[in-house]
Amino acid sequence: MFQTQLRAFHAVAVEGSFTRAAARLGVTQPTLSAQVKAIEEHCGAALFDRLGRRVVLTDFGRRLLDVTQRLADAEAAAAELIGDARTLRTGRLRVAADSPYHVAPLLAAFHGRYPGVQAILSIGNAGAVLDDLLHFAADVAILADVPDDPRLHAVPCGRHRVVIVVPREHPWAARPMVAPAELAGQPMVLREAGSVTRRLFEARLAVAGIRPRIVMEIESREAVREAVAAGIGLAVVSEAEFGADARLAMVPVDDPLLVTREFVVCRTDRRRVAVVRAFLELVPG
Repeated sequence: MFQTQLRAFHAVAVEGSFTRAAARLGVTQPTLSAQVKAIEEHCGAALFDRLGRRVVLTDFGRRLLDVTQRLADAEAAAAELIGDARTLRTGRLRVAADSPYHVAPLLAAFHGRYPGVQAILSIGNAGAVLDDLLHFAADVAILADVPDDPRLHAVPCGRHRVVIVVPREHPWAARPMVAPAELAGQPMVLREAGSVTRRLFEARLAVAGIRPRIVMEIESREAVREAVAAGIGLAVVSEAEFGADARLAMVPVDDPLLVTREFVVCRTDRRRVAVVRAFLELVPG
Protein backbone atom coordinates (compact mmCIF):
# COMPACT_ATOMS: atom_id res chain seq x y z
CA MET A 1 0.00 0.00 0.00
CA PHE A 2 2.77 2.46 0.94
CA GLN A 3 4.44 1.93 -2.43
CA THR A 4 1.17 2.85 -4.17
CA GLN A 5 0.99 6.05 -2.11
CA LEU A 6 4.56 6.94 -3.04
CA ARG A 7 3.75 6.40 -6.71
CA ALA A 8 0.75 8.70 -6.31
CA PHE A 9 2.91 11.41 -4.70
CA HIS A 10 5.59 11.04 -7.37
CA ALA A 11 3.08 11.40 -10.21
CA VAL A 12 1.62 14.59 -8.72
CA ALA A 13 5.10 16.02 -8.07
CA VAL A 14 6.27 15.35 -11.63
CA GLU A 15 3.05 16.44 -13.36
CA GLY A 16 2.43 19.46 -11.07
CA SER A 17 -1.26 18.63 -11.07
CA PHE A 18 -3.57 16.12 -9.38
CA THR A 19 -5.71 15.98 -12.53
CA ARG A 20 -2.83 15.14 -14.88
CA ALA A 21 -1.32 12.71 -12.36
CA ALA A 22 -4.64 10.85 -12.01
CA ALA A 23 -4.89 10.53 -15.78
CA ARG A 24 -1.29 9.31 -15.95
CA LEU A 25 -1.90 6.60 -13.33
CA GLY A 26 -5.38 5.70 -14.55
CA VAL A 27 -7.11 6.40 -11.21
CA THR A 28 -9.70 8.91 -10.09
CA GLN A 29 -8.59 12.24 -8.66
CA PRO A 30 -10.25 11.58 -5.24
CA THR A 31 -8.35 8.28 -5.00
CA LEU A 32 -5.09 10.02 -5.81
CA SER A 33 -5.77 12.83 -3.32
CA ALA A 34 -6.50 10.28 -0.60
CA GLN A 35 -3.23 8.46 -1.27
CA VAL A 36 -1.20 11.66 -1.02
CA LYS A 37 -3.11 12.77 2.08
CA ALA A 38 -2.32 9.42 3.74
CA ILE A 39 1.42 10.12 3.39
CA GLU A 40 1.01 13.66 4.77
CA GLU A 41 -0.95 12.38 7.76
CA HIS A 42 1.57 9.62 8.39
CA CYS A 43 4.51 12.05 8.24
CA GLY A 44 2.78 14.98 9.88
CA ALA A 45 4.09 17.29 7.16
CA ALA A 46 2.63 18.85 4.01
CA LEU A 47 3.98 17.65 0.67
CA PHE A 48 2.40 20.35 -1.48
CA ASP A 49 1.21 23.92 -1.26
CA ARG A 50 -2.11 24.17 -3.13
CA LEU A 51 -2.41 27.29 -5.29
CA GLY A 52 -5.81 27.00 -6.94
CA ARG A 53 -5.49 24.14 -9.42
CA ARG A 54 -1.69 24.23 -9.22
CA VAL A 55 0.40 22.43 -6.64
CA VAL A 56 3.92 23.40 -5.59
CA LEU A 57 6.25 21.13 -3.67
CA THR A 58 7.14 22.08 -0.11
CA ASP A 59 10.73 21.68 1.05
CA PHE A 60 9.80 18.30 2.54
CA GLY A 61 8.10 17.37 -0.71
CA ARG A 62 11.24 18.20 -2.71
CA ARG A 63 13.31 15.94 -0.45
CA LEU A 64 10.81 13.12 -0.82
CA LEU A 65 10.83 13.61 -4.60
CA ASP A 66 14.59 12.98 -4.60
CA VAL A 67 13.87 9.58 -3.03
CA THR A 68 10.86 8.64 -5.18
CA GLN A 69 12.73 9.64 -8.34
CA ARG A 70 15.45 7.14 -7.43
CA LEU A 71 12.75 4.53 -6.86
CA ALA A 72 11.17 5.38 -10.21
CA ASP A 73 14.55 5.14 -11.94
CA ALA A 74 15.18 1.78 -10.30
CA GLU A 75 11.81 0.49 -11.51
CA ALA A 76 12.56 1.81 -14.99
CA ALA A 77 15.96 0.13 -14.96
CA ALA A 78 14.37 -3.18 -13.94
CA ALA A 79 11.79 -2.88 -16.70
CA GLU A 80 14.56 -2.14 -19.17
CA LEU A 81 16.40 -5.33 -18.20
CA ILE A 82 13.25 -7.45 -18.36
CA GLY A 83 11.79 -6.03 -21.54
CA ASP A 84 13.05 -4.35 -24.67
CA ALA A 85 13.12 -0.75 -23.43
CA ARG A 86 16.66 -0.38 -24.74
CA THR A 87 15.28 -0.12 -28.26
CA LEU A 88 13.56 3.17 -27.31
CA ARG A 89 10.66 2.36 -29.58
CA THR A 90 8.41 4.33 -27.26
CA GLY A 91 8.86 6.71 -24.35
CA ARG A 92 9.26 10.36 -23.53
CA LEU A 93 12.20 12.76 -23.36
CA ARG A 94 11.76 16.04 -21.49
CA VAL A 95 14.23 18.71 -22.62
CA ALA A 96 14.69 22.16 -21.06
CA ALA A 97 16.78 24.83 -22.79
CA ASP A 98 17.70 28.47 -22.36
CA SER A 99 17.32 29.02 -26.11
CA PRO A 100 15.59 27.14 -28.95
CA TYR A 101 18.46 27.74 -31.37
CA HIS A 102 21.00 25.36 -29.86
CA VAL A 103 18.64 22.52 -29.01
CA ALA A 104 16.75 22.25 -32.33
CA PRO A 105 19.49 20.34 -34.27
CA LEU A 106 19.89 17.85 -31.42
CA LEU A 107 16.14 17.27 -31.21
CA ALA A 108 16.00 16.75 -34.98
CA ALA A 109 18.78 14.15 -34.77
CA PHE A 110 17.11 12.44 -31.80
CA HIS A 111 13.74 12.28 -33.55
CA GLY A 112 15.37 10.87 -36.67
CA ARG A 113 16.95 8.05 -34.67
CA TYR A 114 14.11 7.42 -32.19
CA PRO A 115 10.87 8.50 -33.91
CA GLY A 116 8.72 6.65 -31.38
CA VAL A 117 9.99 8.68 -28.42
CA GLN A 118 8.00 11.84 -27.76
CA ALA A 119 10.22 14.87 -27.10
CA ILE A 120 8.82 17.66 -24.93
CA LEU A 121 10.72 20.95 -25.05
CA SER A 122 10.43 23.83 -22.58
CA ILE A 123 12.26 27.15 -22.95
CA GLY A 124 13.18 29.39 -20.01
CA ASN A 125 15.95 31.44 -18.51
CA ALA A 126 19.05 29.64 -17.24
CA GLY A 127 17.88 29.60 -13.61
CA ALA A 128 14.52 28.05 -14.45
CA VAL A 129 16.08 25.45 -16.75
CA LEU A 130 18.60 24.41 -14.10
CA ASP A 131 15.86 24.19 -11.47
CA ASP A 132 13.78 21.96 -13.76
CA LEU A 133 16.73 19.64 -14.27
CA LEU A 134 17.68 19.38 -10.62
CA HIS A 135 14.09 18.75 -9.54
CA PHE A 136 13.33 16.10 -12.18
CA ALA A 137 11.02 18.23 -14.33
CA ALA A 138 13.48 17.73 -17.22
CA ASP A 139 15.61 14.77 -18.28
CA VAL A 140 18.28 16.82 -20.05
CA ALA A 141 19.01 20.51 -20.44
CA ILE A 142 20.94 22.74 -22.83
CA LEU A 143 22.66 25.60 -21.02
CA ALA A 144 25.35 28.19 -21.64
CA ASP A 145 26.46 28.28 -18.02
CA VAL A 146 26.79 25.17 -15.85
CA PRO A 147 27.63 25.55 -12.15
CA ASP A 148 30.29 23.38 -10.55
CA ASP A 149 27.91 20.90 -8.96
CA PRO A 150 28.58 17.16 -8.47
CA ARG A 151 24.89 16.51 -9.15
CA LEU A 152 25.38 17.62 -12.75
CA HIS A 153 27.04 15.92 -15.72
CA ALA A 154 27.79 18.30 -18.61
CA VAL A 155 28.98 17.65 -22.18
CA PRO A 156 30.17 20.58 -24.37
CA CYS A 157 28.08 20.88 -27.53
CA GLY A 158 29.14 24.16 -29.16
CA ARG A 159 30.66 27.61 -28.94
CA HIS A 160 29.55 30.80 -30.65
CA ARG A 161 30.72 34.39 -30.95
CA VAL A 162 28.72 37.10 -29.24
CA VAL A 163 27.81 39.77 -31.80
CA ILE A 164 26.29 43.24 -31.80
CA VAL A 165 22.84 43.54 -33.40
CA VAL A 166 22.16 46.83 -35.20
CA PRO A 167 19.41 48.14 -37.48
CA ARG A 168 20.14 47.45 -41.16
CA GLU A 169 20.55 51.20 -41.84
CA HIS A 170 23.03 51.69 -38.97
CA PRO A 171 26.54 52.89 -39.99
CA TRP A 172 28.03 49.73 -38.47
CA ALA A 173 25.84 47.36 -40.50
CA ALA A 174 28.44 47.01 -43.26
CA ARG A 175 31.41 46.84 -40.90
CA PRO A 176 33.37 43.56 -40.66
CA MET A 177 34.02 44.19 -36.95
CA VAL A 178 33.87 46.80 -34.19
CA ALA A 179 36.38 47.39 -31.42
CA PRO A 180 35.22 47.18 -27.78
CA ALA A 181 36.17 50.85 -27.28
CA GLU A 182 33.61 51.86 -29.93
CA LEU A 183 30.82 50.57 -27.72
CA ALA A 184 31.44 53.25 -25.09
CA GLY A 185 28.40 55.51 -24.90
CA GLN A 186 26.32 53.48 -27.34
CA PRO A 187 22.69 52.93 -26.25
CA MET A 188 22.23 49.26 -25.44
CA VAL A 189 19.12 47.11 -25.15
CA LEU A 190 20.09 44.11 -23.02
CA ARG A 191 18.53 41.00 -21.57
CA GLU A 192 17.88 40.65 -17.83
CA ALA A 193 20.84 40.69 -15.44
CA GLY A 194 20.81 36.88 -15.15
CA SER A 195 21.43 36.40 -18.88
CA VAL A 196 24.69 34.52 -19.55
CA THR A 197 25.34 36.52 -22.73
CA ARG A 198 24.85 39.80 -20.91
CA ARG A 199 27.15 38.78 -18.03
CA LEU A 200 29.87 37.80 -20.48
CA PHE A 201 29.44 40.99 -22.50
CA GLU A 202 29.64 43.24 -19.45
CA ALA A 203 32.66 41.34 -18.10
CA ARG A 204 34.59 41.69 -21.36
CA LEU A 205 33.76 45.40 -21.62
CA ALA A 206 34.94 45.86 -18.03
CA VAL A 207 38.31 44.41 -19.00
CA ALA A 208 38.51 47.16 -21.63
CA GLY A 209 37.48 49.75 -19.02
CA ILE A 210 34.06 50.30 -20.58
CA ARG A 211 30.69 50.36 -18.89
CA PRO A 212 27.74 49.91 -21.27
CA ARG A 213 25.01 52.57 -21.43
CA ILE A 214 21.89 50.48 -20.91
CA VAL A 215 18.75 52.28 -22.06
CA MET A 216 16.39 49.32 -21.79
CA GLU A 217 16.35 45.89 -20.14
CA ILE A 218 14.08 43.23 -21.68
CA GLU A 219 13.57 39.59 -20.69
CA SER A 220 12.51 38.29 -24.11
CA ARG A 221 14.90 37.71 -27.04
CA GLU A 222 12.10 38.52 -29.45
CA ALA A 223 11.34 41.81 -27.69
CA VAL A 224 15.04 42.74 -27.76
CA ARG A 225 15.02 42.17 -31.52
CA GLU A 226 11.97 44.42 -31.94
CA ALA A 227 13.54 47.15 -29.80
CA VAL A 228 16.66 47.17 -32.00
CA ALA A 229 14.55 47.26 -35.16
CA ALA A 230 12.66 50.25 -33.71
CA GLY A 231 15.95 52.11 -33.23
CA ILE A 232 15.93 52.16 -29.42
CA GLY A 233 19.46 50.82 -29.12
CA LEU A 234 21.92 48.08 -29.99
CA ALA A 235 21.84 44.55 -28.58
CA VAL A 236 24.14 41.59 -28.05
CA VAL A 237 23.30 37.97 -28.90
CA SER A 238 25.06 34.72 -29.52
CA GLU A 239 25.78 34.47 -33.25
CA ALA A 240 23.74 31.26 -33.42
CA GLU A 241 20.68 33.10 -32.10
CA PHE A 242 20.71 35.93 -34.65
CA GLY A 243 18.46 34.19 -37.12
CA ALA A 244 17.12 35.83 -40.29
CA ASP A 245 15.68 39.34 -40.11
CA ALA A 246 16.00 41.75 -43.05
CA ARG A 247 15.65 44.69 -40.65
CA LEU A 248 18.80 43.84 -38.71
CA ALA A 249 22.50 43.16 -39.16
CA MET A 250 25.06 41.55 -36.88
CA VAL A 251 28.56 42.88 -36.32
CA PRO A 252 31.29 40.85 -34.55
CA VAL A 253 33.30 42.45 -31.74
CA ASP A 254 37.10 42.39 -31.90
CA ASP A 255 37.50 40.27 -28.78
CA PRO A 256 38.36 36.56 -29.18
CA LEU A 257 37.14 35.84 -25.65
CA LEU A 258 33.63 37.16 -26.31
CA VAL A 259 32.35 33.65 -26.92
CA THR A 260 29.53 31.64 -25.34
CA ARG A 261 29.67 27.89 -24.83
CA GLU A 262 26.73 25.52 -24.79
CA PHE A 263 26.46 22.29 -22.84
CA VAL A 264 24.10 19.35 -22.75
CA VAL A 265 23.50 18.66 -19.06
CA CYS A 266 21.82 15.90 -17.10
CA ARG A 267 21.74 14.83 -13.48
CA THR A 268 24.80 12.69 -12.73
CA ASP A 269 22.61 10.03 -11.13
CA ARG A 270 20.47 9.77 -14.30
CA ARG A 271 23.11 9.72 -17.04
CA ARG A 272 22.68 5.93 -17.47
CA VAL A 273 18.91 6.13 -17.98
CA ALA A 274 18.36 4.88 -21.52
CA VAL A 275 16.62 7.94 -22.99
CA VAL A 276 19.15 10.32 -21.37
CA ARG A 277 22.12 8.24 -22.51
CA ALA A 278 20.70 8.13 -26.05
CA PHE A 279 20.44 11.92 -26.20
CA LEU A 280 23.97 12.40 -24.85
CA GLU A 281 25.33 10.06 -27.51
CA LEU A 282 24.09 12.47 -30.20
CA VAL A 283 26.23 15.36 -28.94
CA PRO A 284 29.04 16.01 -31.48
CA GLY A 285 32.42 14.94 -30.14
